[in-house]
Amino acid sequence: MINAPVVIAVAPNGARRTKADHPALPVTPAELAQCAKDCLSAGASMIHLHVRDAEQRHVLDAGLYREALAAVKEVVEDRMVVQITTEAGGIYEPQGQMEVVRQLRPDAVSLAVRELMAEADLDVVADFLDWMADEGIATQYILHTPDDAMKFRDLRRRKFIPGTRPAVLYVLGRYTDSAPGDPAAIFPFLEMAGGDEGSWMVCAFGRSEVACAATAAALGGHVRIGFENNTTTPYGKPLADNAEQVVRVRETLERMGRPAASGEDARRILGLREGS
Repeated sequence: MINAPVVIAVAPNGARRTKADHPALPVTPAELAQCAKDCLSAGASMIHLHVRDAEQRHVLDAGLYREALAAVKEVVEDRMVVQITTEAGGIYEPQGQMEVVRQLRPDAVSLAVRELMAEADLDVVADFLDWMADEGIATQYILHTPDDAMKFRDLRRRKFIPGTRPAVLYVLGRYTDSAPGDPAAIFPFLEMAGGDEGSWMVCAFGRSEVACAATAAALGGHVRIGFENNTTTPYGKPLADNAEQVVRVRETLERMGRPAASGEDARRILGLREGS
C-alpha cells in the first residue's frame, strides 16, 4: 500500500451549489474545462461532472453534457478520467437517469444505489448495468450509508451487479453543515464490504474533507474532493477554487508517502478499457 498511487478525483460543482455559494464554482463548459486543466496541474487524475442549465439548475441533459465533455477533453485529453453523474437531484426518475447514459455512452459513470436500485426496478436496472459492462463504461456505485453498503452486498450476492470487484464511493456526512464528514465513518463501510470491493473512494462534506481523504488513503482507498462537498479550509476560510483543495490534499498524501495517481494509473485503477 505504501507508495501506491492515490486517485484524486475532483467534483467541482455538484447538483446543488451555485455561484451564490462560491463565485469560483464552475458552471459553463468553458469554466469546467478551465477547472479541469487547473486541477490536473494540481494533481487530480479524475473529474466528476455535473452540468447546469442557463439558470444554474442541475440537469441530466445529453446535449449539455456533450458540450461539457468536449470542452473538458480538449484540454485534459487522456490525462484525466472524465466521469458523468446520474444524480437524481430530486428531479429525475431512474428511467431518465439511465437514458442520459445510453445517449452519451461516456467513459465513466457514477450511480447512487439508493436512487437506482429500488426492488421493483431491479430487472430493468440489471439489464442497464449489463449493457454498460458490455459497452466498457466504467461504473462507480455511490453508497451514502452503511445500509446502502449492505444492500449493495446483497445485490452482488444475487448477481444483479456485473463484475467481480466493482468500484464504489463512500459518502461521509450530508450537504447540511450540521452533518459534516467524520473520518471514523469510513470503518462501518469497510466492515460491510469485508475487503471484497474493487477500488474504493471516499468523499466527505464540510471542513473535515482533507482529514477524511487522508484517512481513506492511509487505509488503501482513493479520494474525491471539491466544491460539490466543501468550499472551505479546515479552519473555515473560503478556498480560492477547486484546485487549491487538490493541492492541499495532494501535499498531505505525499507527506504520507502516497503519490497522486496519473491519468494512466486512474484508468487502470477504475477499470477503464484500453482506448477509452
